[in-house]
Amino acid sequence: MNYFRKKPLETIEKPTHLKRELKTMDLILLGLGAIVGTGIFVITGTAAALTAGPALIISFIIAAFSCVLSALCYAEFASRIPVAGGAYSYGYTVFGEIIGWLIGWLMICEYLLANASVASGWSGYMNGFLDGIGLGLPIALRSSYNVETGSYIDVIAVLITFVVTYIVIQGAKKALRLNNIMVFIKFGLIALFVVVGVFYVKPENWTPFAPFGVKGIASGAAVVFFAFLGFDAVSTAAEETKNPRRDIPRGIIGSLGIATVLYIAVTLVLTGIVPYAQLDVKDPVAFAIRFIGQDFIAGIISVGAIVTLLTVLISMTYGLGRLIYAIGRDGLLPKKLSEVDTKTKGPNFATQIAGTVSAVLAGIVPLGKLAELTNIVTLMIFVILAIGIIKLRKDFGEPKEGEFKVPFVPIFPIVSIIVCIYLMIQLSLSVWIAFVIWLVLGVIFYLAYGYNHSELNK
Repeated sequence: MNYFRKKPLETIEKPTHLKRELKTMDLILLGLGAIVGTGIFVITGTAAALTAGPALIISFIIAAFSCVLSALCYAEFASRIPVAGGAYSYGYTVFGEIIGWLIGWLMICEYLLANASVASGWSGYMNGFLDGIGLGLPIALRSSYNVETGSYIDVIAVLITFVVTYIVIQGAKKALRLNNIMVFIKFGLIALFVVVGVFYVKPENWTPFAPFGVKGIASGAAVVFFAFLGFDAVSTAAEETKNPRRDIPRGIIGSLGIATVLYIAVTLVLTGIVPYAQLDVKDPVAFAIRFIGQDFIAGIISVGAIVTLLTVLISMTYGLGRLIYAIGRDGLLPKKLSEVDTKTKGPNFATQIAGTVSAVLAGIVPLGKLAELTNIVTLMIFVILAIGIIKLRKDFGEPKEGEFKVPFVPIFPIVSIIVCIYLMIQLSLSVWIAFVIWLVLGVIFYLAYGYNHSELNK
């Protein structure tokens, strides 16, 4: 039995059944839709107050550097292996079937938990808004199952997940058009915050600059690292991109670069307006504007944040549907998941399954520590891909003219591996146990179903 059989590199040029209609700007906005969400509207305040203080901008730069190393690996893979499935397809081609499957299994976990977390977070904002206008839902329908609080299902999280799933199955261009509109609204909100807030910045709020020392800056980097995640969703769109070899790398690196600038600008203004110790709140951006007495603008930012957080859900649902489609096409999941809708030319059945499972997780299952599983899963994928770039060069040589090339191989991939492993060991034992359990379940599923049904088995 050959568990490490590989898809030949030349099979990547096979015609796709998906509709090629996406360009560089669509991909950059897809990446920004996935990246710029809870990170900028939520995590900046908590990270500044509890870990790094005003030096959080250094934490963002460190985290961005580590993500750029991973993004470079993604960009070369996407340029040389431009197929749906992202890291799953890259691992399948370079390492063999079982490693490719396990990457895909980890990615399914990453996207499902990300979807559920965002839907739950969005529900929290919406419940607060409904309470404010006197239309709050009863406790039983406000949160996932919890006997102690008397909650049974998060109705709003379930509904919004199904609404986003419906939007995504209308076709890539239509779904991403809505995503693009909301990303521009999000940019407008961030620009409004920076332009208004910069006039209220007090430099003395940046002193002391690093109240928690070097350790605080490092801890801050470990926290905000996860504010950059989502750029990998761009790589899943390869078969719907007009020129994937050129546009996918541009989409990945462009979205990550813009997000970094936004995070640093917001953090500088945020910590300049409000003393860092007071920023441990759920809505730091709106809180800062209220702090300077601009309540009307704070209200605009709060409502806008509620609406634009949906871009993360759209991007992740889109990426998960394409991932499941690619795995189903290879036979490692049921073949029906690889069906392409004749009208929209998209993997609608796979997207519907992704949305349904996400809705169940968001509505019923208490995420708690499991949400942290997203972190370790993503870091593990980054480690494997960094090793994969070294192996790709060894097995298939240097990139051809016109293909993206990671500089300083193997130095950059090795640095990426070290950074990711360092961040992984910061996570708790319970997260590691959950991670191992998920991996074991993946191996069992592959041995029981995937190996025998694989297209390579034929």
